[in-house]
Amino acid sequence: QVQLVESGGGLVQAGGSLKLSCAASLGTLARYAMGWFRQAPGKEREFVAASSWEGSSTWYANSVKGRFTISRDNPKNTVYPQMNNLKPEDTARYYCASRVSGTYYVGASYNYWGQGTQVTVSS
Repeated sequence: QVQLVESGGGLVQAGGSLKLSCAASLGTLARYAMGWFRQAPGKEREFVAASSWEGSSTWYANSVKGRFTISRDNPKNTVYPQMNNLKPEDTARYYCASRVSGTYYVGASYNYWGQGTQVTVSS
Protein backbone atom coordinates (compact mmCIF):
# COMPACT_ATOMS: atom_id res chain seq x y z
CA GLN A 1 0.00 0.00 0.00
CA VAL A 2 1.12 3.55 -0.75
CA GLN A 3 -0.15 6.84 0.62
CA LEU A 4 0.56 9.82 -1.59
CA VAL A 5 0.64 13.48 -0.57
CA GLU A 6 0.86 16.28 -3.10
CA SER A 7 2.13 19.78 -2.35
CA GLY A 8 3.40 22.86 -4.10
CA GLY A 9 0.23 24.15 -5.67
CA GLY A 10 -0.81 27.78 -5.55
CA LEU A 11 -1.70 30.88 -7.49
CA VAL A 12 0.66 32.01 -10.23
CA GLN A 13 0.46 34.45 -13.11
CA ALA A 14 0.44 33.25 -16.68
CA GLY A 15 3.97 32.59 -17.83
CA GLY A 16 5.10 31.68 -14.35
CA SER A 17 6.34 28.40 -12.93
CA LEU A 18 5.47 25.98 -10.17
CA LYS A 19 7.10 22.78 -8.99
CA LEU A 20 4.74 20.27 -7.47
CA SER A 21 5.80 17.40 -5.26
CA CYS A 22 4.30 14.02 -4.58
CA ALA A 23 5.68 12.24 -1.56
CA ALA A 24 4.91 8.80 -0.22
CA SER A 25 3.96 9.04 3.44
CA LEU A 26 3.53 5.29 3.57
CA GLY A 27 5.28 2.77 1.37
CA THR A 28 7.95 3.36 -1.24
CA LEU A 29 7.55 4.88 -4.69
CA ALA A 30 10.58 3.10 -6.14
CA ARG A 31 8.58 0.08 -7.22
CA TYR A 32 5.85 2.09 -8.97
CA ALA A 33 5.46 3.96 -12.19
CA MET A 34 4.02 7.36 -11.37
CA GLY A 35 1.59 9.64 -13.12
CA TRP A 36 0.10 13.08 -12.79
CA PHE A 37 -3.45 13.91 -13.75
CA ARG A 38 -5.51 17.05 -13.41
CA GLN A 39 -9.15 17.95 -13.22
CA ALA A 40 -10.66 21.35 -13.78
CA PRO A 41 -14.16 22.25 -12.54
CA GLY A 42 -16.78 20.81 -14.83
CA LYS A 43 -14.26 18.82 -16.82
CA GLU A 44 -13.12 15.24 -16.82
CA ARG A 45 -9.86 14.17 -15.30
CA GLU A 46 -7.07 14.22 -17.85
CA PHE A 47 -3.59 12.78 -18.09
CA VAL A 48 -0.71 15.23 -17.68
CA ALA A 49 2.58 13.33 -17.36
CA ALA A 50 4.01 9.99 -16.30
CA SER A 51 7.30 8.40 -15.37
CA SER A 52 8.51 4.82 -15.41
CA TRP A 53 9.48 3.36 -12.05
CA GLU A 54 13.15 4.25 -12.46
CA GLY A 55 12.53 7.51 -14.30
CA SER A 56 14.23 6.55 -17.55
CA SER A 57 11.01 6.92 -19.54
CA THR A 58 8.62 9.84 -19.38
CA TRP A 59 5.45 10.71 -21.25
CA TYR A 60 3.49 13.93 -21.55
CA ALA A 61 0.13 15.13 -22.75
CA ASN A 62 0.44 17.21 -25.90
CA SER A 63 -0.97 20.20 -24.04
CA VAL A 64 1.99 20.31 -21.64
CA LYS A 65 4.80 18.91 -23.75
CA GLY A 66 7.78 21.26 -23.75
CA ARG A 67 6.50 23.10 -20.68
CA PHE A 68 6.26 20.41 -17.99
CA THR A 69 9.02 18.05 -16.88
CA ILE A 70 8.45 15.09 -14.60
CA SER A 71 11.27 13.73 -12.50
CA ARG A 72 11.63 11.50 -9.50
CA ASP A 73 13.99 11.02 -6.60
CA ASN A 74 13.43 7.48 -5.42
CA PRO A 75 15.73 7.70 -2.36
CA LYS A 76 13.61 10.66 -1.24
CA ASN A 77 10.41 8.86 -2.17
CA THR A 78 9.25 11.87 -4.17
CA VAL A 79 8.10 12.67 -7.68
CA TYR A 80 8.14 16.18 -9.12
CA PRO A 81 6.53 17.87 -12.07
CA GLN A 82 8.25 21.14 -12.93
CA MET A 83 5.67 23.30 -14.66
CA ASN A 84 6.93 26.24 -16.70
CA ASN A 85 5.21 28.82 -18.88
CA LEU A 86 1.92 28.15 -17.15
CA LYS A 87 -1.28 29.12 -18.91
CA PRO A 88 -4.76 29.89 -17.55
CA GLU A 89 -5.96 26.61 -19.10
CA ASP A 90 -3.56 24.77 -16.77
CA THR A 91 -5.78 25.76 -13.85
CA ALA A 92 -6.94 22.55 -12.20
CA ARG A 93 -6.48 20.30 -9.23
CA TYR A 94 -3.43 18.13 -9.82
CA TYR A 95 -3.22 14.55 -8.60
CA CYS A 96 -0.35 12.11 -8.47
CA ALA A 97 -0.94 8.40 -8.68
CA SER A 98 1.05 5.18 -8.65
CA ARG A 99 0.81 2.27 -11.07
CA VAL A 100 2.18 -1.26 -11.21
CA SER A 101 0.98 -2.11 -14.69
CA GLY A 102 -1.36 -0.91 -17.38
CA THR A 103 -1.29 2.10 -19.67
CA TYR A 104 0.39 5.29 -18.49
CA TYR A 105 -2.28 7.70 -19.72
CA VAL A 106 -5.27 5.71 -18.43
CA GLY A 107 -6.41 6.71 -14.96
CA ALA A 108 -7.91 3.31 -14.28
CA SER A 109 -4.41 1.80 -14.54
CA TYR A 110 -3.38 3.58 -11.35
CA ASN A 111 -3.88 1.96 -7.99
CA TYR A 112 -3.25 4.72 -5.45
CA TRP A 113 -4.06 8.41 -5.61
CA GLY A 114 -3.24 11.46 -3.57
CA GLN A 115 -5.74 14.09 -2.49
CA GLY A 116 -4.51 16.61 -5.00
CA THR A 117 -3.14 20.14 -4.92
CA GLN A 118 -4.77 23.16 -6.54
CA VAL A 119 -3.00 25.13 -9.25
CA THR A 120 -4.55 28.40 -10.36
CA VAL A 121 -3.06 30.41 -13.20
CA SER A 122 -4.26 33.98 -13.60
CA SER A 123 -4.22 35.78 -16.93
